[in-house]
Amino acid sequence: MFIINNNPLKVSRKESFFLKTSLILVCSMSLASLAYGHGDVTPQGLDTEGLPEISNDVLSNPFREDAEHGEYYDLAVELGQQGYAGNCASCHGIEAMSGGLTPDLRELTEWDDEYYISRVVNGTGGGMPSFKDNLDRSAAWAIKTYVESVQ
Repeated sequence: MFIINNNPLKVSRKESFFLKTSLILVCSMSLASLAYGHGDVTPQGLDTEGLPEISNDVLSNPFREDAEHGEYYDLAVELGQQGYAGNCASCHGIEAMSGGLTPDLRELTEWDDEYYISRVVNGTGGGMPSFKDNLDRSAAWAIKTYVESVQ
């Protein structure tokens, strides 16, 4: 028996079974969307023409305005936005605003550069893929530059 507007509503066993089954199905789909809601990313490359080649030894963002290649800051932000949209946004949110299932990249600071590059290169083994075969270091740092620009 269901109560609607303080009036009992009698339903047959068949209707009750249908309602319960529908409720279970809706709940299952909701849980599945939470589990897979972070996205399914196939790493994509990024054309970094115009940016200098960055060595794998570099462990801090070389495109910050006050860094070694700061003169490329604007181009790095522009290219980084493209790389972020194609590789990161489906999990970490548009403009790096996470929906809560993945880390909010806007909270990274320059002190987190080594952490960031390690995660991009190696992945996490728990959902985030490795981008080492798809993004060179210039692309990875350009994406970090874009993220810093929206903080």
